[in-house]
Amino acid sequence: MIEKNIETFIGCDSDYKDASIVLFGAPFDSTTSFRPGARFGSSAIRHESFGLETYSPYQDKDLTDFATFDCGDLELPFGRPEPVLQAIESHAAEILSDGKLPLLIGGEHLVTLGAVRAVLKNYPELHIIHFDAHTDLREDYLGEKLSHAAVIRRCHDLIGDGRIHQFCIRSGDRPEFEFAKAHTDLHKFNFDGLLELTESLQKANTPVYFTLDLDCLDPSAFPGTGTPEAGGVSFSELLKAIFAVAKTNVVGADVNELAPMLDQSGASTAVACKVVRELLLALHK
Repeated sequence: MIEKNIETFIGCDSDYKDASIVLFGAPFDSTTSFRPGARFGSSAIRHESFGLETYSPYQDKDLTDFATFDCGDLELPFGRPEPVLQAIESHAAEILSDGKLPLLIGGEHLVTLGAVRAVLKNYPELHIIHFDAHTDLREDYLGEKLSHAAVIRRCHDLIGDGRIHQFCIRSGDRPEFEFAKAHTDLHKFNFDGLLELTESLQKANTPVYFTLDLDCLDPSAFPGTGTPEAGGVSFSELLKAIFAVAKTNVVGADVNELAPMLDQSGASTAVACKVVRELLLALHK
């Protein structure tokens, strides 16, 4: 039984039975390759969301107009990725079985794999849209295949060629970019090609999983992340891209890689909160 959380993301306190979107957190960062702290991202986003209004002037929508349920953070073991992924998969599967859309808040990017496993079982024709600074296509990182640096490679193991679409990518090993040329639809540096892609997916009503690594943003807008990379997109550019993706048949999504203590100003957490609010509103059709 999925129970209501005590502290919810602002405006996300509907009853579970009424909700069309279910928010849950995965506080895990045990495979982080540089600066840890993303395990605190989901709770910080939830707590600091009360610095926002429920109304979005970008979309002229209000979170109180829709039913969203926030069931809080999962209790996850540290140090062993597979049990964590199994817990996320099980939770997402329960949400999907009740006809609702799971929106996962990380945590490091590896948590995406658990949700994708669950969504793929319901939607075998799934495509993935991936916003990130990094390719995340390593075969392994220091011998570990279950790593945030290899999460999209593990997703490719599940769904194969031509169904992973990557944007804003500006960092990775040469073999990762070579792998992408042969196996994924990778767009360097920005969102060029996104509108054409989303229009095509929308027309075909293709099921889409949307994974958003917040380090796609430039560090000047979002320094509070474990692996910041210069040359990223602006907040306004990201919002427009989110709205484009949300027009497709999104059946699962996540936002990840906020490490709140790495930006003591709180600005990065504030950015993450607004991203989550805008994504929630965009997904509510």
